[in-house]
Amino acid sequence: MVRADRIQNANIARKVMSAEEAAALIPHGSTIGMSGFTGSGYPKVVPAALARRITEANARGDQFTVSVWTGASTGPELDGVLASVDGIELRMPYQSDPISRAKINAGEMEYVDVHLSHVAQMVWEGFFGHLDIALVEVAGITPEGELIPSSSVGNNKTWLDLADRVILEVNSWQPVELEGMHDIYYGTALPPHRKPIPILQPSDRIGVPTFQCAPDKIVAVIPTDHPDRNVQFKTADSASGRIAGHIVEFFGHEVKLGRLPPGLLPLQSGVGNIANAVLAELDEGPFRPLTAYTEVIQDGMLQMLRSGTLASASATAFSLSESYLEDLHANIGFYRDRIVLRPQEISNHPEVVRRLGCLAMNGMIEADIYGNVNSTHIMGSRIENGIGGSGDFARNAYISLFITSSTAKDGTISRIVPMVSHVDHTEHDVQVIVTEQGVADLRGLSPRRRARQIIDNCAHPDYRAALQDYFERAQAGAPGLQTPHLLDEAFSWHTRYLQTGRM
Repeated sequence: MVRADRIQNANIARKVMSAEEAAALIPHGSTIGMSGFTGSGYPKVVPAALARRITEANARGDQFTVSVWTGASTGPELDGVLASVDGIELRMPYQSDPISRAKINAGEMEYVDVHLSHVAQMVWEGFFGHLDIALVEVAGITPEGELIPSSSVGNNKTWLDLADRVILEVNSWQPVELEGMHDIYYGTALPPHRKPIPILQPSDRIGVPTFQCAPDKIVAVIPTDHPDRNVQFKTADSASGRIAGHIVEFFGHEVKLGRLPPGLLPLQSGVGNIANAVLAELDEGPFRPLTAYTEVIQDGMLQMLRSGTLASASATAFSLSESYLEDLHANIGFYRDRIVLRPQEISNHPEVVRRLGCLAMNGMIEADIYGNVNSTHIMGSRIENGIGGSGDFARNAYISLFITSSTAKDGTISRIVPMVSHVDHTEHDVQVIVTEQGVADLRGLSPRRRARQIIDNCAHPDYRAALQDYFERAQAGAPGLQTPHLLDEAFSWHTRYLQTGRM
C-alpha cells in the first residue's frame, strides 16, 4: 500500500477508495484518457476492476464498453484485461498488446493509429470528441496538491487538463525520487496563439516538475504498489550486430566528411533488440559526448549514461528490462540529474526535432525498392502495433534511418520488396536504409538510382536477383520510367507468401 507520505494533501487524501469503488464511477460509453507509455506509468488496478464490472454487465445482457486513449502501449493489466472482456469500443493512438491486436484485426475493436506528437493537439482541437475521465498513475501528491509524475509522462497533462473527472492511482512502487526528473510544459496553445517551444539543447528544462490539477476534479485516489511491465530484450544476434556496425561506420563517414560533428547530433532511437544493439555499438564507438532527444529511454541508453558516453537524454518514458529497471531504481539520483521526461507532444515535437537536428533511427516491417517504408501492417492489412513516434522524427530529422534485418520468418519473407503492402513513410522521408547486408544512402538520388542502392546493398542475396529482375522488367514495361512498376505483379511477393508460406 501507499505510504502516508505519498499523499500529502489532506483534501485529496479524503478521496482514497478501493479500485472497485473507483471503477463504479465509470459509466458505459465513457471516453477515458489513461496514463501509460511503452509499459511504464500506466494504471494497474482500476482497469481490472472496470473489466470485472464489464463482465458482470455482459452476464446481465447489458452493453458496457469504453473508449481508451493513452500515450502509447501499456500493459496486460490495462489493454489486455479490458480487451479480453470486449470492453474497448475504440483504442488510440498506439498499442502492442496481443489480445488487443487480435481484436483489432478481427474487426472487433476500432483502432485509430496516430502520430504520437499529434495526439494532444488533436484532442485539444476536439477532433476525437469529449474526454470524460482521466485515469492517471502518479508517484505522489504534494502538500499543495500537485501531482508527481510516474515513470512516463505521455499525454497525462492533456488528460488531466481536459477530463471532467480525474481518478488517480498513487503507486508507491515508483521511486519517490522520480520527483524532479520531469519537465511538464504548460506553454502550448492552439493556433493562432502558438509560440515557439524554447528548447535549444536536449537537456533544457522549460516547464515545471509536477502536474497541475484542480482538486475538485479529482473524484478518487487509489493506493497501489504494482510494478511496471518489464520488456524482455533478446541477446543481440549476429544480424543485429552487423546492422549496428554499419550504422557506426556510416556516422563515422559523415563525421569525416564534416556533415556531422565529432559528438554527432542528438540521437533518437526506436525500441527493440536491434535498437539496443546499435546503442551498445555507439557506446563502444569514437563519438563523444553524445546526447539523446527521443521518446523512450531503453536499456542501451541507461548503459551509455552509466559509462559517460551519453551526457544527457530527453524522453517521455522508460522501456526497460528487469535488470536495468533495478539499476534505475537503485541509482535514481544519478539518473535524475541526466534524464528529462517530458509530455510526448514535446518529446516528439517536429519543431524541436528539426531545430536540434536529431539522428532518427527507427525499425520497420518492410521497405520497397524505391524507399517507401511500411512500419505498421503485416501483409498490407493486419496491424502489428502502430506508427508510434517514428513519423514525428523521420520527417523532421537531420538524417532519417530505417533499420531492419533483410529477411524474416527464417528467410521465407524478404523485408525488401518490389512495393510495400502499406505505406507509413514515403520515399521522401526515408534517407537511409540499413540491414545486416549494408547501407543504402538514398539522399539526393532519383527513384531508379535509389532502387539500385537498396537492391545491391540491403536485400538478402536469396532475393537480390529476383528484385533485380523485377526492376529491369519494370523499366522495360512500365507506363512511365520515373518510378517504374509492373502493377499486375507489384504485390505478387505478398500474395505468394499468403498462398504458399514463402515469398
